[in-house]
Amino acid sequence: MREEISERIKKITDQLFPKLVKLRREFHQYPELAYKEFETSKRITRELKKLRLEVKTKVAKTGVVGLLKGSKGGKTVALRADMDALPLVEQTNLPYKSKNKGVMHACGHDLHMSCVLGSAMVLTKLKDKLSGNVKFIFQPSEEVGPGGAKPMIEEKVLENPKVDGIFSLHSDSSIPVGKVGIKFGPMMAQADSFDLAIIGKGGHGARPQDGVDAIVVASQVVSSLQTIASRKINPTCPVVVSIGQIEGGTARNIICDKVILKGTVRSLEKNVAKKAPILIKEITSGIVKSFGADFEFHYSPGYPVLINDPKMTDLAKKAIELLYGKDKVYKILNPMMGAEDFAYFLQKIPGTMMRLGIRNEKKKAIYPWHHPKFRVDEDAIKVGTAVLSQCVLNFLSG
Repeated sequence: MREEISERIKKITDQLFPKLVKLRREFHQYPELAYKEFETSKRITRELKKLRLEVKTKVAKTGVVGLLKGSKGGKTVALRADMDALPLVEQTNLPYKSKNKGVMHACGHDLHMSCVLGSAMVLTKLKDKLSGNVKFIFQPSEEVGPGGAKPMIEEKVLENPKVDGIFSLHSDSSIPVGKVGIKFGPMMAQADSFDLAIIGKGGHGARPQDGVDAIVVASQVVSSLQTIASRKINPTCPVVVSIGQIEGGTARNIICDKVILKGTVRSLEKNVAKKAPILIKEITSGIVKSFGADFEFHYSPGYPVLINDPKMTDLAKKAIELLYGKDKVYKILNPMMGAEDFAYFLQKIPGTMMRLGIRNEKKKAIYPWHHPKFRVDEDAIKVGTAVLSQCVLNFLSG
């Protein structure tokens, strides 16, 4: 019976494929930044209403939620797609390249939306097979913290009806098209941010003894912060401390009185995340005292660790195998230090995020996320749509 339904899913997806490609290219051509996804939201809403779904708009400003009620009562499962693009100038020669200057879908969110809309179309045709409900969650602002997932949760997106499980996909140019990656347990890191102001004393560049050079002090701080990973944290616990921005100085012959360091901390364990700001403060304090300087420190916890539920991940694995065979399951061995606010959903309900393979050298689909030449092999739309649809059916029949 399951094999028969899987074949129907693939057949319907094949029929929908041209339409989904067109939709994806439309999203790609008109990308919008976080919380400005107004036209994107309208487009999604039109498609969901065509399917006669219950639709809520303006959830967490620009979010959209569609509800499909199955023919039989049961649990409720959700599929999530992110909608926002990046402030990036596209450098592809695609005929459907971005028409919104300085904005680009360079992370695959256009693909994610197309797959979730595709699943809504497939599952609407299979409504008689649904023992429960499906929520299609289109989320704003994944790229910009504090993100859109948390506000959507606060606006009761996981209630009325209560959601029992959730699935999501993210494109991955390191995985060949046709394959889908799964990862049990921690998949992505907690991403915190901090601002560190090193305060010295200005003066003439020819008389350094009369001042406290904030640039020299900051240089010592930048180097010493790397000992957090190499000497302060158990080497079996991944942690990354990066300074990505330095601001300071007004002229070549003036001793700088203030330097701003802006950085990020990535970690996979709660105790490491808790310890990191303490260590940054301790290291900085010791260095600035030795120079007679001072500092100000502001630390902001970011998206939490994304932890995939084992049962939901196994269910996703079986869905991929049922549709395409065991060799299409790409087993991700190690978590990555990037972050994703889908983690907030996983703190509330069991779920899993899969990695949708988009890599194809012949189509130049080889560039990483956030690259101005990022592109996808659109054959991935069929795979993503079918896998999400199969995950829903498996979950509701379980």
